[in-house]
Amino acid sequence: MSFVYKADPVRGAVWAELFARQMPELPFRIWPDIGDPRDVRYLAAWQPPDDIAARFPNLEILFSTGAGTDHVDLSAIPAALPVVRMVESGIIAGMVEYVSLAALSIHRDWRTYLEQQRNGNWQPHRVHPAASRRVGVLGLGMLGRAVLERLSGFGFSCAGWSRSPQHIEGVACHAGPEQLQAFLKRTDILICLLPLTDSTRGILCRPLFDQLPRGATLINVGRGGHLVQEDLLQALEEGQLGSAILDVCEPEPLPPGHPFWTHPRVTLTPHIASMTQPETAVEAVIGNIRRHRQGLPMIGLVDRVTGY
Repeated sequence: MSFVYKADPVRGAVWAELFARQMPELPFRIWPDIGDPRDVRYLAAWQPPDDIAARFPNLEILFSTGAGTDHVDLSAIPAALPVVRMVESGIIAGMVEYVSLAALSIHRDWRTYLEQQRNGNWQPHRVHPAASRRVGVLGLGMLGRAVLERLSGFGFSCAGWSRSPQHIEGVACHAGPEQLQAFLKRTDILICLLPLTDSTRGILCRPLFDQLPRGATLINVGRGGHLVQEDLLQALEEGQLGSAILDVCEPEPLPPGHPFWTHPRVTLTPHIASMTQPETAVEAVIGNIRRHRQGLPMIGLVDRVTGY
């Protein structure tokens, strides 16, 4: 049996070294060097190959190299083949760092001071305590929970919203469509960490923006498909939203001349909020292989109904 890695080959080389040390009994191959396809039991990929069942007849697990699986056409994956998304500490730590930076830059008026510096303007503004700023996170999975834990430590008033009821100590949790309005009404900084599904595509739209307090800000670290771009531009133009920080777009990268590139109240980063770290990713994958062999539940197993 063997393990095949189909993603960035530079990171794949690091994975290979780590596998050699931690699971030397399992041959590790980097796409397109797959060896005998009948020997492949485990595949880690960002974009799985076509005809995966015919290509790898003995495949036991498909691992996503990312925290989500919206880039994978699950309808093309055999129903009996487990799909496991990446749940590893490196992804969580990176996301917490990025969102903390973004939320604090909004809270402490960083954009204003950068503009003042360019204009040679020395003008202090009142510093408000974090407790006066209301943060709301859409999506209460592992990333949303970790972000709220860190932001609440700064003293922000924190709330979260998810499809199903959740409980997080010190966080006002809302659930379902009937509680979305109350969640939005009390949110000054809105952070999107939802998975991208048919039900969440386009959720960041004008009707949602209109339910936020006037001048609220948006941080989108979910997926570009969550955002209706024209609605964001309109909300910024009319002052309903004060600014937006976007780490994800659709498409990526945005085409030349797109308004987001030069908009004075939009900050773009190239999908770098969080990245899979090879060291902790390999630990997570090997741990799941061992769980699978022992008949134990795997961490990050994707529910085909919800898509995450």
